[in-house]
Amino acid sequence: MVNSLKGAVVLVTGAARGMGASHVRGLVDAGAMVMATDVLDSEGMALATSTNGPVAYRHHDVAVSADWESTVTATEETFGPVNHLVNNAGILSFGSIEDMSLAEFRRTLDINLVGCWLGIHHTAPSIRRAGGGSIVNISSTAGLQGYANLGAYVASKWGLRGLTKTAALELGPAIRVNSIHPGPIRTPMIVDIDAEALSAAQPIPRVGEPREVTDLLLYLLADATYSTGHEFVIDGGAVVGSPLALPNAR
Repeated sequence: MVNSLKGAVVLVTGAARGMGASHVRGLVDAGAMVMATDVLDSEGMALATSTNGPVAYRHHDVAVSADWESTVTATEETFGPVNHLVNNAGILSFGSIEDMSLAEFRRTLDINLVGCWLGIHHTAPSIRRAGGGSIVNISSTAGLQGYANLGAYVASKWGLRGLTKTAALELGPAIRVNSIHPGPIRTPMIVDIDAEALSAAQPIPRVGEPREVTDLLLYLLADATYSTGHEFVIDGGAVVGSPLALPNAR
C-alpha cells in the first residue's frame, strides 16, 4: 500500500477508460485527490461518480493550450495545487509513412507529444507551488523500438521519451520526471490488434493488465525518490530480445 500519496493532488489525462481509469482508481485507493480529464465525457463522468473517493472530472483536450491552463486552475480551485501529473492521454494511429496523411501524422504528435509538453509547461508552476512533486509520462515500447505501419505513434513515443529526460534536467530537484513504457495492455486501444498472438513469444507470454501499470505508476509518483529522467518498462519482457535456442539450454 502506498501511503505517501495520502492527500496528494494528482491530475490524470486520458482518464475515462483503460489505463487512465485504472490509474484514477489506484490513486484514490492510495489516498490521493484526483482531477480526471478526457474528451470522452460520458465515460469520464461515470468514472468520477462511481469511484469511492475525491475524484472530479473535466473535459480537456490535451492538444489545446487554453484547456491546460483552465484545467490547472480548476484543479487548484477544487483540490489545491497539483502535486503530481500523469500524462496518460494518447491515441494509436495506423498507416505506413507513404500512406498516412500529413494531417493524421500531426494529429498523433499533437495529442501524444505536444499534449504532454503542454502538460509539463502548464503544470510545473503548480507543482512548485505545492512544494514539489513528480510527473510521469506514459510512453510505450514504441518509444524504445520501431514498429512498421506505426510511424506517427513511434515518433510521438520516442519524442516523449526524450522530452522526459529534458524535463528531468530542467525541473529537478523539485520535480521528478519519468516515463513508463508499457507493452500490450488489455485496454480499448488494442482491440484492433491480436495482442495475445503478439505477446505469445514474450518471456511472460500474456497481455498485461492495467492495474499492473498502475502499481508501477504509484511507485514512481510516491516512492521512487531517487529516480528521475528514466524509462521504466512494463512489457512482459517483449523488448528484451528474440528468444535464442541454444543446444542443451535449460
